[in-house]
Amino acid sequence: MSLAKFALATATCLALSAPTAFAQKLPDTMSWTAYDVGSAGYAEASAIADAFGKKFGTKVRIQPSGSAIGRLQPILTKRADVGFLATETFFATEGIHDFSARRWGPQNLRVLAGRPASVGVFTAADSGIKNISDLKGKRLALVAGNPSVNVKCEAFLAFANMDLKDVAPTLFPTYSAAMSSVNKDEADASCTTTTPSQVYELQASPKGIHWIPLPADDKEGWKRLSDIAPFLQPFNETIGAGISVEKPVAIAAYRYPMLVVRADMTDDEAYAFTKATDETFNLYKDATAVMGRWSMDMAGVPAADAPFHAGAIRYLKERGIWTDEHQAWNDKRTARLNALIAAWPKAVEEGKGKSDEEFAAIWEQSRKKTLSQLAQ
Repeated sequence: MSLAKFALATATCLALSAPTAFAQKLPDTMSWTAYDVGSAGYAEASAIADAFGKKFGTKVRIQPSGSAIGRLQPILTKRADVGFLATETFFATEGIHDFSARRWGPQNLRVLAGRPASVGVFTAADSGIKNISDLKGKRLALVAGNPSVNVKCEAFLAFANMDLKDVAPTLFPTYSAAMSSVNKDEADASCTTTTPSQVYELQASPKGIHWIPLPADDKEGWKRLSDIAPFLQPFNETIGAGISVEKPVAIAAYRYPMLVVRADMTDDEAYAFTKATDETFNLYKDATAVMGRWSMDMAGVPAADAPFHAGAIRYLKERGIWTDEHQAWNDKRTARLNALIAAWPKAVEEGKGKSDEEFAAIWEQSRKKTLSQLAQ
């Protein structure tokens, strides 16, 4: 064969193999973490894993765990590649709750994408409570040992320049008990997503249901809310109890599940995974009622519980999704994370020889000081 013919044959082979070339950028096998079997996070991870297998031949092992530590530790120790996570990602980057112990502290995590999941404050339609400010002095149902729910409730109060001292916090032992409390007259309001069975039960009761609006044009309210929970963003929900396309509600959205990785994942790896998630969308988008929200124009934009990975941003820019406004959010979120990571060793040094309770107080003071300096 002549050199010219060899070159032509080589080019032809490369062209024919182009559709499968991208698959070679993904590992043959991957390990992901998710919430327990039966959870939305596990179901959605399973659907996307199945799509990866069909399109790219990638075999995925999903490690389910009922605890935040159980989902994040495999990622941090490089025994898992990606986590399908929720608000524990924010707690990990902030070094709070499960991650405030000396062995943890702020973790350097990044997000590739995440489906928006709406969340808001609900009350009985006949309660007379229409706005967040109307909650003053009212019983607000919180869940014992569930900071993921409680921090969102605190952020919603901040929207109206209020905090827990302005309401009557009412603690319930389980999530289910808290969500049922309004219907049982044990509380006046609580915070959750729009689709749990308990809110549908309230809707069907003589009381009816009301979702307290968080208007996106209330910039000051949203600034106060974001100071506590920067992972929340305005969202116009059309699915849920008492909600429809004809009767939408302006509440908030967070990301669940999110594709969470270590910051040291290479840009090429992050790019490839984000692209694969996008390219397989049509294979998994009908797996559940909300899987359509994995469309990158919804899943690939801030806000999120950690900064977006540079590799993901590269792909999102190519898709024409990532904007200057998104980059400004990401720069601010990265600065916050870096400042907390830098503050942690100083707090650990100051806490040497002191009890866990004393160290917790030292870190909380240091964290608040660090965040206040960023806000100036």
